[in-house]
Amino acid sequence: MPKMKSHRGAAKRFKRTGTGKIVRSKPNKQHILTKKSPKRKRHLRKSAIVAAVDAKRLEQMLQK
Repeated sequence: MPKMKSHRGAAKRFKRTGTGKIVRSKPNKQHILTKKSPKRKRHLRKSAIVAAVDAKRLEQMLQK
């Protein structure tokens, strides 16, 4: 059988941590930032860990 290819769209959006969890960036930080408060924009800078229900599907997408 040929090698599995990783889903390139998912590979650009998600990273794996040292412990094996999958990290994502938060949405709503690209444009229309003038109406968003500084506190809201500051919280959007941080990354978030993917929920467990989605992590299983992402594991398959990120296989190399």
